[in-house]
Amino acid sequence: MFNNSKRNIRLTTIALMIATFMTAVEGTIVSTAMPTIVSNLHGVSIMNWVFSVFLLTNAVSTPIYGKIADQFGRKKIFIFGLTIFLIASLFAGLSKSMVNLIFWRAFQGLGAGAIMPVSYTIIADIYPFEKRGKILGLNGAIWGIASIISPVLGGILVDRLSWHWIFFINIPIGILAIIAIYFFFNEKFEVKNYNFDYLGMLLLSLFLFAIIYVVKILSSKNFDGIELSIFINLAIITFIFFVRRENVFINPIIPTKLFQNRTFVIQNAVALLVSGFIMGLEVYVPDWTQGIMGLGASMAGLVITPASLFWIIGSFISGYLIKKINVVYSTLIGLFLILIASFWIINLSINAHYEYFFVISAICGIGFGITITNSTLVSQKLVSKEDIGVATSFNTLCRIFGQTFIISILGIVMNTKLKIEILNTPKTSLAMINRLINPKYAKDLPLKSLYNLKSVLFNSLNWVFLFLFSLIIFSMLINLFNIKKKDEIR
Repeated sequence: MFNNSKRNIRLTTIALMIATFMTAVEGTIVSTAMPTIVSNLHGVSIMNWVFSVFLLTNAVSTPIYGKIADQFGRKKIFIFGLTIFLIASLFAGLSKSMVNLIFWRAFQGLGAGAIMPVSYTIIADIYPFEKRGKILGLNGAIWGIASIISPVLGGILVDRLSWHWIFFINIPIGILAIIAIYFFFNEKFEVKNYNFDYLGMLLLSLFLFAIIYVVKILSSKNFDGIELSIFINLAIITFIFFVRRENVFINPIIPTKLFQNRTFVIQNAVALLVSGFIMGLEVYVPDWTQGIMGLGASMAGLVITPASLFWIIGSFISGYLIKKINVVYSTLIGLFLILIASFWIINLSINAHYEYFFVISAICGIGFGITITNSTLVSQKLVSKEDIGVATSFNTLCRIFGQTFIISILGIVMNTKLKIEILNTPKTSLAMINRLINPKYAKDLPLKSLYNLKSVLFNSLNWVFLFLFSLIIFSMLINLFNIKKKDEIR
């Protein structure tokens, strides 16, 4: 099916990583430029949609691209998605209003939805199972590295050029990736002449849109109960009709037979929960280092770096373990490492040393590398070649949804505890906490209130990390449901 020399495989892999890095950076770099964009385009009341619409269209399109790649070929779909992303980047950079920017960010998300799952599917096509873990780990670690580089890169582009260049910079990079994939990925693919499940695609899109929008509503401070009820009902109705459709259609978007395999379901559920933990760590550890320790944003971002670097090591370990032992035990090792790190966090004092977080981050990185790589490898191994794209995109969707859903829950946990702490602590307010988290403004706070404010933040963060700790325990319990089953991945 695929005929690639070692040179072509190497160049294809580099192209995939370039594209992955570009889309990973684009997911976060906009936040750095947003103050400048708002001052230029106005529309502060709708600026959140610049982020939300990208995530929404990305998540909705991910499983659809996986199916299309299985039916029509990886190369065409990857280039198509990347082309959509680049065209949208060009027009996003040329936007003259916030509405235009939001519109083209939606198309950016549609393009980005192809890149991660189809990249992983191409990796499955060109690498044997025993080598795949290492490459998946390198590709996965790019997301963590991008989250660290994005603020710096965004700041440089905005300061030296203009905010438009956070979009324009994608074009030469993306064109390079398209050229490399076109010439070096030699795919011999026979298009399958099945009827495409357009109704299933529509129902799935509506379901994902509804469920992600419900998460967005819940994460807002003041939400409309009627609006929430409408979208919950829409999610339920579309889900029921989607399942019925997939059970009877000959070529479903997501074959229901995938969910008859307990190992597949459990590994993807673990990926969902661990992805939420990853997002929680990336968001709330910097709050600790900035708000409680008083360090700058660059130092706060640096403390997460070991997680990305050690993720690669974890992926190597995953590739080794999955060949030697049952996948349940392999995943359990990764989860146990994350559990150790999260247990350490919840037992830290308010005066904890900065260096501790480097070690915690490194331990988590190894755990992430093992568990997330395991879930992707298992998802690909348990299905036929015809369904690798679908299985990979479903795994990607679980990870995206885990990040989206759990970070919203963590926001609710954090805000609830903050309110309780502020009510019980005199001379503190939410506005003062917001200033405390930014070292530039923290120095203007009254010295007498500083310790109380740090205590409020510390106690609130402790609730967040307790929730994350319980999340990993729950992940371990889910994983153990498969322990009595003779695993197919030996």
